[in-house]
Amino acid sequence: MTAYEENDPMTGDLDLADRQALRRVAGLSTELTDVTEVEYRALRLERVVLIGVWTEGSAAQAEYSLKELALLAETAGSEVLDGLIQRRGKPDPGTYVGSGKAIELRDVVNATGADTVICDGELAPGQLRQLEEIVKVKVIDRTALILDIFAQHASSREGKAQVELAQLSYLLPRLRGWGGNLSRQVGGRAAGGVGIGGRGPGETKIELDRRRIRTRMAKLRRQLAEMGTSRDTGRAQRKRREVPAVAIAGYTNAGKSSLLNRLTGAGVLVDNALFATLDPTVRKAQTPAGRAFTLADTVGFVRHLPHQLVEAFRSTLEEVADADLVLHVVDGSDGDPEAQLDAVRVVLREIGADGLPELVVINKADAADPLALARLRRREPNSVVVSARTGEGLAELLAVIERDLPRLDREVWLLLPYDRGDLVARVHDQGEVLKLEHTGEGTELHARVPESLTGEIERYVVEPSTT
Repeated sequence: MTAYEENDPMTGDLDLADRQALRRVAGLSTELTDVTEVEYRALRLERVVLIGVWTEGSAAQAEYSLKELALLAETAGSEVLDGLIQRRGKPDPGTYVGSGKAIELRDVVNATGADTVICDGELAPGQLRQLEEIVKVKVIDRTALILDIFAQHASSREGKAQVELAQLSYLLPRLRGWGGNLSRQVGGRAAGGVGIGGRGPGETKIELDRRRIRTRMAKLRRQLAEMGTSRDTGRAQRKRREVPAVAIAGYTNAGKSSLLNRLTGAGVLVDNALFATLDPTVRKAQTPAGRAFTLADTVGFVRHLPHQLVEAFRSTLEEVADADLVLHVVDGSDGDPEAQLDAVRVVLREIGADGLPELVVINKADAADPLALARLRRREPNSVVVSARTGEGLAELLAVIERDLPRLDREVWLLLPYDRGDLVARVHDQGEVLKLEHTGEGTELHARVPESLTGEIERYVVEPSTT
């Protein structure tokens, strides 16, 4: 964590302390002695070796991808011991890396004392099984690792349900039972009280597990639909009040929550870790001219974000899809910020937010190379360079937000009686007050207002010369 984050009272100290206190305890062995039930056990990552297949791009990009995987593994509570990359036209359909490379990987695992191998890609069930049979330790893929991190960081009821749904979606096609598991029948009395649907000629253990998972997924979807109602109601109310919505999107650990805290004083958790924020936070903010807008912090994205997570978090990501303006935050000090921008835009396309007005916010300017910042500014003309840590560039950012927000429909001059203070308040709340003056006849206002308010103020409209 940076010095700024340690001293900043808005970093969610209690949440951060809890998270650090619940880190996994080192010394719990995860060495695999029986691989027949791999997918039935919770992930417990400890000492890991990373393996990646380089199929396209440069060597530097392949190394960058594996370094990012190392950060993900450390976020999950692991100690990374070694990392290997193999150059191939495409991953081996049997063992992901090929049988010869798998044997080399086993030697590295034995030499380092690792108990887990993490592959930089999403593996088919058969690839997982065959690779585990060779290396003799647990093998997981990038998708399972990201899902595990989300499961650690989910705190709200909705967040936990979203993560569980994503995990079950990932697990369902990967359920497997080897040896006796495939022929083990449960049914009738053997169903152990399963009841209707679990009796009769019987079903295999794996079939019963699949049915239970599908039942649980259906229940989670119903719960998430109910939980999403309140968020939909809040969005509808904001739209009726004509309050513009701004959403913060970007790569994980790009500084989105720090930026939200700086602009609104929200006090949300800030942690120098990947996926520190899962639950969306919506706060009210103002432009320099006093125009109100909402600012929503959302879950961070990452390269190859599992599609199960995109589906499970779709209701949360609608905060981005329904926004009037997207602040696309990118870490200017990162080794490959262009790749971050591209990865986020892939997800924005998936949720239908790629057509929205976008302002690129290049964060961490205090730690970035000036040449890299200049390169990004040339690539992204509609961008602002800021530092959420020092406050640099925030005034310019607010000014550009004010410029890019959708304009209000009508400019009016009003003379409101003093007994209509409610209308004065509504003009302030829903519109943009350009000039206000108290006179003997009432409150004179020059303002921009939404169309929905014009009917109520029509009788108080005066000629501009009057004010």
